[in-house]
Amino acid sequence: MITGIGHTAFHISNLERSLDFYCQKLGLREAFRLDREGTPSPWIVYLQIAPGNFIELFPGGSGENRPRGNNVGYNHFCLLVDDMAATLEELKGRGVEISGEPIRGMDHNIQYWLNDPDGNAIELMQIVSDSPQAAADARW
Repeated sequence: MITGIGHTAFHISNLERSLDFYCQKLGLREAFRLDREGTPSPWIVYLQIAPGNFIELFPGGSGENRPRGNNVGYNHFCLLVDDMAATLEELKGRGVEISGEPIRGMDHNIQYWLNDPDGNAIELMQIVSDSPQAAADARW
């Protein structure tokens, strides 16, 4: 059966800019690259978040990214953090623009929003003990 989310994939416009953002600024690591005959190299770059959790970057994307809202389709992805304040301070030190303060969501968790270089929305979330996610995890 289903055991987790393996990866999220994005077409990106500039590989070096995206690698700088995801690896140098967010602290993810490049895991490996795949080539496919008949396509520019690399075809896909895999970034690892944690064991079994990856982001796939497909270089060569073009066009504009739709803004978040009520559009059908992709809205955002969420990265879990263990300490929001420390994470934001670390990201700021790595050159990520941090404006505003984290907020407490309807689910009681602490969240902060940012975008990658191509405008893909990223939610940072610190799970708190009285959230429905924590309760669901406890029941698991």
